[in-house]
Amino acid sequence: MALCGKLIGHVEVSKKGDIYNLIRYNPNDIAVISSDKVHGCDLHDGDRGTVGSVISWHYTHEGKKKISKQIIEAANDENHLIVFKVIGGDLVDELYKTFTITLNVDKKGDKEVATWTFEFEKPDTSVPYPTSLMDYLCDLVKDLDTYNNTK
Repeated sequence: MALCGKLIGHVEVSKKGDIYNLIRYNPNDIAVISSDKVHGCDLHDGDRGTVGSVISWHYTHEGKKKISKQIIEAANDENHLIVFKVIGGDLVDELYKTFTITLNVDKKGDKEVATWTFEFEKPDTSVPYPTSLMDYLCDLVKDLDTYNNTK
């Protein structure tokens, strides 16, 4: 029996595109901006930010250093959308059967909103929903937005 789930988080941001461009094209800058959360992003295959490229994020979550190896499944600069499929690391090696992370930065009325969407499959009911990771990524967006407003 598949235990599939979807979790969505929204964060209001000030500048459309800056968060998206940082995450897609300049992820190592995030390690400078929010070094307590992200420590780096290694490119394993392909070109930075291109569909099909493979990257590994190095980060600290819940007090533990972790790695998430991902492939960029889709990206659209016009819509500020990027989809990462997690293919290795703590999330899929230890917790979930599958895990996909989508970021979309979009205009909503007179505001900009960064939306994270997780789609995942749990192996059994003992595995928790990834609410802590969602909170972490929403907080990361707030850090990036605060930095963008100070430069």
